[in-house]
Amino acid sequence: MVRRSVSLLICLLFAFGGLVPHRAAAQGAAPPAKPEMTESCPGLVAQNRPPFLPASLRLAALKDGEVRINYIGHSTFLLESPRLVRIATDYNDYVKPLLLPDIVTMNHAHSTHYTDRPDPGIKHVLRGWRDDGRPTDWNLQYLDVRVRSVATNIRDYGGGTERHGNSIFIFEVANLCVAHLGHLHHTLNQQQLNEIGRVDVVLVPVDGSYTLDLEGMIEVLTSLKAPLMIPMHYFSSYTLNRFIERVRQTWDVEFAEVPSVVLSKHTLPTKPKLLVLPGR
Repeated sequence: MVRRSVSLLICLLFAFGGLVPHRAAAQGAAPPAKPEMTESCPGLVAQNRPPFLPASLRLAALKDGEVRINYIGHSTFLLESPRLVRIATDYNDYVKPLLLPDIVTMNHAHSTHYTDRPDPGIKHVLRGWRDDGRPTDWNLQYLDVRVRSVATNIRDYGGGTERHGNSIFIFEVANLCVAHLGHLHHTLNQQQLNEIGRVDVVLVPVDGSYTLDLEGMIEVLTSLKAPLMIPMHYFSSYTLNRFIERVRQTWDVEFAEVPSVVLSKHTLPTKPKLLVLPGR
């Protein structure tokens, strides 16, 4: 209860003290897309939320070609592979999965997106920024999962730009590509889109102010062309519903009853859809 109260207090401070977003200009001419990127690919939460159930403990084992995505809250998801590799996104000290992940990814725009004290039992800790200011270049293969990163910029607290301060992490598992946009602050240029490649599922921050503005995020989603989009990083039902109403102008919207979904190539929607998972 104390941890949840601290988490709520911190996120309320974000909600009332955030920075005004802007879109970053594209940076230079883009190189041609890499063939392997174009041809193959081997979030706080709303009010009145249901309690999170550890789906990985209660559901049947995954089959080959399936991935389970559990929404933990804020920007944290727990992804599970058929070989039981567990990945936690934007791993932090406030919103955590109940199970110890094998891999964690982090971003450092705010303290609810990273930790300086990850559990020592975590096998791979992937920070989405580098202390020397260079872009991350993660390319981790672990059992049946590959994790790679594409760097983007973030706003700093002085109103300037911190180059390469955020990473979009792409998880390749069960013949699917799942992209977590992290704390994205600007639209994507063609070079970044080429590096991300084809995406099947995109985990998208939808607050519309502390990350990218509403129309900017719609532009990003249109560029990525993912058949399935899952919202995260919203501070109230108002911000979530505002995003949903805008999405409904272009794509279908579905509401899940539980914060977990099992996906495969065969179960992806035939046309783009937003799937809203309840959070903890």
